[in-house]
Amino acid sequence: MEDLSLHVLDIAENAVAAGAGRVDIRVTEDETKDLLTIEIADDGKGMNRETLKRATDPFFTTKKTGRIGLGLPLLSQAARECDGRLEIQSRPGGGGGASVKATFKRSHIDRKPLGDMAQTLATLIAGHPEVRLTYAYRSAETEYFFDTAQMQGKDLSENNRA
Repeated sequence: MEDLSLHVLDIAENAVAAGAGRVDIRVTEDETKDLLTIEIADDGKGMNRETLKRATDPFFTTKKTGRIGLGLPLLSQAARECDGRLEIQSRPGGGGGASVKATFKRSHIDRKPLGDMAQTLATLIAGHPEVRLTYAYRSAETEYFFDTAQMQGKDLSENNRA
């Protein structure tokens, strides 16, 4: 994957496949700490302990159609190559979901560009209009938030995770 937005797309698609009705994406650029952080959280079925342990193994997948699962292993590798890391948490069962957090040294010469997040979001919205998607971006100069519930006229009174 040539840019990080494609990693985000892959992980969000996996969240939807795991039954997520909501996917929250947060991107934070912190120039003072020289960090780029990408977080994706969902309310899907989550991963059991064994799946969580093997989630970054490229030869492990829970998909029935393939023998390998490269999304998380490639994101983990991209983070490590830039003095960063990947963290995965899961709360299996009843909408517990999972969260993925990738950190990168922002100025690292090998860090992939963020890419076209607008296209990633458009793809997710068009492909899964039933899923509530939030996107938050923060940097020293810019901050914005997007919620598909605003487009769909849904009640926004529930707590936002973003």
